[in-house]
Amino acid sequence: MHPNAVVTSQKLQDNLAVFPPPTLVDVRRQPAFEQDPHIISGAVKRPPERIEDWADALEPWRPVVVYCVRGHEVSQDAAAALRGRGFDAHYVEGGLESWRAHGGAVVPFVAPTRWVTRARPKIDRIACPWLIRRFLDPAAEFFYVPNAEVRPFAAANAATAYDIPDVPYSHVGEACSFDAFIRIHGINDPALELLATIVRGADTDVLTLAPQAPGLLAVSLGLSKMIADDLTMLRWGMLVYDALYAWCRDARGEAHGWNPAALRV
Repeated sequence: MHPNAVVTSQKLQDNLAVFPPPTLVDVRRQPAFEQDPHIISGAVKRPPERIEDWADALEPWRPVVVYCVRGHEVSQDAAAALRGRGFDAHYVEGGLESWRAHGGAVVPFVAPTRWVTRARPKIDRIACPWLIRRFLDPAAEFFYVPNAEVRPFAAANAATAYDIPDVPYSHVGEACSFDAFIRIHGINDPALELLATIVRGADTDVLTLAPQAPGLLAVSLGLSKMIADDLTMLRWGMLVYDALYAWCRDARGEAHGWNPAALRV
């Protein structure tokens, strides 16, 4: 990211093309947002006056970029508040107006999608939310409830159930729910296909599908033992899948070993 608190629209476009991209937050005040209910693609909408309510849900390993209408005090103050909480936070120079002026795309704001599944997630129920937030809806909301409550909760809360029997986003034959999301949404990404093989091997106990599958299974079970709260487990599980996807996409050619001769100076 830019070494200073400010980032230009051109630099933001470059940063959004890397993985993982920065967390992008629209912090326009509500009256300004209502006059122009469009956001930068990939952004989440958060109220600037309630940073203390939503900052703790941000992923601390990702830089944060906030923007307001013109890049003045609203986004500058939000970035400063987030830096005060330990985040690598920046604001967009010139705000949304500058982004548009430099050819940046915007999309109409839509309410976050909602998803519900069984409590105490292990693999699919962490991997699927990761896929949704990284590829489909960065603002998606997730709920974990007892198995018997999944369908009633979905019906009562306009949520989509996943990783339970007899729903579209579920296991089909040897494929797991993660595969279902890729298939249903037609996502064409070779790195994601490789990650899907790892997830499938770990989730269905066919550990020979990929050398990395036993490691993912071990890490997932370890997280479950360490973290009692499901949403907290999801937050840190996102880091696991960010790392695996980054390896699938950019690091498979890198080897690692021990060469003491090369280390001696």
